[in-house]
Amino acid sequence: MEDLPNKIRDVLGIMANVRLVRDGGKDLVEIRVEPYPNPISYRGEYHVRSGSTKQELKGAALDRFLLGRYGRTWDSVPVPGVSARQLSASAFGTFRKLARLSERMTAADLKGSRESLLEKLRLLEGKYLTRAAVLLFHTDPQRFFSGSYVKVGFFRDGSDVVYHDLIEGDLFTQAAETVKMIRAKYMKAAITYQGIHRVETYPVPYEALREAVLNAIIHKDYATHTPIQIKVYEEKMSIWNPGHLPENWTPEKVMRQHASKPFNPEIANAFFRSGEIEMWGRGIERIFEECRAAGFPDPVIEYDAGGWWARFSFLKAVLERLSGEPAPSGKTFRENLQGKDWARPPRRSSN
Repeated sequence: MEDLPNKIRDVLGIMANVRLVRDGGKDLVEIRVEPYPNPISYRGEYHVRSGSTKQELKGAALDRFLLGRYGRTWDSVPVPGVSARQLSASAFGTFRKLARLSERMTAADLKGSRESLLEKLRLLEGKYLTRAAVLLFHTDPQRFFSGSYVKVGFFRDGSDVVYHDLIEGDLFTQAAETVKMIRAKYMKAAITYQGIHRVETYPVPYEALREAVLNAIIHKDYATHTPIQIKVYEEKMSIWNPGHLPENWTPEKVMRQHASKPFNPEIANAFFRSGEIEMWGRGIERIFEECRAAGFPDPVIEYDAGGWWARFSFLKAVLERLSGEPAPSGKTFRENLQGKDWARPPRRSSN
């Protein structure tokens, strides 16, 4: 009765209530343990209960847990073997230009050396660059973190890919080039005229698309080695981001008004300083606001065990925006747009 609680405490690090009970004429030892919200270590292995099953933490999940115990995040870990001199001059130039316009850093900070700028952004750990620094400013972050790129593909009905692109480089380049390429190569623009002025209406508003791409890049779990995947069809688009909910959060909470809690806080801070995002937890809210302001239906935002989905409907969105009427049923994509010019830039070869 005395040894069991002490052994449980010393081996597992948890407190147990041990008492003697009598049942059916037999003396029994009853051990009661309250549910623990964090994983439990047993001989170097970490275990957690999920529903009615016990699971051992391994791989990326174990890394996240161990970092969290010391108040660290994945993107704040130092990376040996890479220096500021190896980073992209173009990426620094882009950041300085954006941050100057946003006025979220002083002119003196922006005029300093690469090392001083990285220090201001909290992207140095002693003499080492952090993972966030490499992702944000290196020309080839995939050299250090596989899967740190964006994959975009155009699909016909079913699962046949017609053409695709891989968008690589520093994260600022990935964000800008992904939005630019989707609009130029993967989306059709409905063409109308107001007098002599040509008006192009894309099926997803620019700011909504930009916010969805930024949200995926900033909140991606780069430890999974899986790229962001964007599938574009003639009538819809889906953006899949391998990421995770903050601890003790539910998908419903994320869809409501909430505080900012980025998965990669150091990456998010750099994008905030550049003026690309706001740090108020309004990313998903802004996507809905931009779609509604343009007269488009709401996208569908979903979370599963593997990550986040953002799904946009093209056909219904464009037709309702242009005609003010629901999309007719039983007609082909082009028949629905009869009387309207529907243009897509010519197909380019895949990168």
